[in-house]
Amino acid sequence: MSIRRLLIGAVVLAVAGGAWYARRGAAEGTLADLATVARTPTLQSYVTASGEIVATRYADIGSASMGRLVSLAVKEGDPVKAGQVVARIDPVQASTTADAAAAGLRALEAEVDAAASQIRAGQADLAAAEARATDAQRALTRARELRQAGLIAQSEFDTAQATADSTAAQVRAAEAAIRRLEETRAAAERRVAQGRAEVARARDVVAKTDITAPIDGVVTRLDVEEGEMVVIGVQNQPGTILMTISDLSSINAEVKVAEADVLRLALGNTAGVTLEALPGKTFPGRVVEIGASALPQLGTQAAAREFRVKVRLEGALETLRPGLTCDAEILVAERANVLAVPLQAVVQRTGASGAPEVGVFVVTDGIARFTPVKTGIIGGLTIEVEGVPEGASIVSGPFQALREIQYGERIRTR
Repeated sequence: MSIRRLLIGAVVLAVAGGAWYARRGAAEGTLADLATVARTPTLQSYVTASGEIVATRYADIGSASMGRLVSLAVKEGDPVKAGQVVARIDPVQASTTADAAAAGLRALEAEVDAAASQIRAGQADLAAAEARATDAQRALTRARELRQAGLIAQSEFDTAQATADSTAAQVRAAEAAIRRLEETRAAAERRVAQGRAEVARARDVVAKTDITAPIDGVVTRLDVEEGEMVVIGVQNQPGTILMTISDLSSINAEVKVAEADVLRLALGNTAGVTLEALPGKTFPGRVVEIGASALPQLGTQAAAREFRVKVRLEGALETLRPGLTCDAEILVAERANVLAVPLQAVVQRTGASGAPEVGVFVVTDGIARFTPVKTGIIGGLTIEVEGVPEGASIVSGPFQALREIQYGERIRTR
């Protein structure tokens, strides 16, 4: 029984002690951290994003001719000039096709020449027929006059009429023959034009077996080896990419910015870019492009949208290579000589009108009073405010205290 009485007594003492401690805590006030409203010479707001280094200009080199890669004149990291031959496809098949097309073209051109010769001969026949028709017409005219005068017989007049009709028919036949020859020549000329197009295409294919660099730059990626088969792209089937040539004289940092921040950006915003590969070094830059639409999302799960933003880097860029990961801090706003408080000190409470108001708890003589403020830019963990005097003490934490504190509540400093 004595042990039971001791346990009951211990519980009663614990409850009484807890109640006494709670009353004491309530009388002394809420335990909180305080901060001072301070004037900041310069407050800067940044948007941060991650991405990779890319060349401003680059070209993926494919092939316009299918065949075996018989020569590879460069290796990864080599500098190249525009027009320089960097690889060669086996030209035998393309050359054979070009020779056959040229032979076919020569045969077609011979047909055109033959048709032209026939037209010239037909034109000579036509001229002769026209001369005979003219003579026959004059003879018919004289015979008609003589017949009307009764100087010749009807049979002679009929002969002259028949001769005139016959020579006129010969003229029409010669004209029809020339029209047919001209049609034949026109058809041959069309085939010649097609043949010339085939020859030009075949020669173009031969020329494209020599693969040249389209820009000055450096071979930043080489995906093939000498002896491999190269195919050209067709519908829904990409062709072989031989290499990538990048112009490293101008470098961009291509980063992905969250949709909550992209509207704060503007062309020309300055930025600092850092790379994990070069710790301690920051490259200055400037925003030169902001994506007009969000990047495609991978997968079916909903996620925050991101926008592609390009930052043109400045300074010595010789050590940079496409594909290096980077982080960018883009300056989007800057204020001079402003009042600032810790970001977490700004809370939202229901105002006297019933509408939500943003403000801080100003502590005067140990009493916290909610004071509405007007906020400005956010710089790191601080935020610009208006509506509180410089040097005022405010509640800055902890989060639990900021959430539960009431107007007029007594504050104890932690």
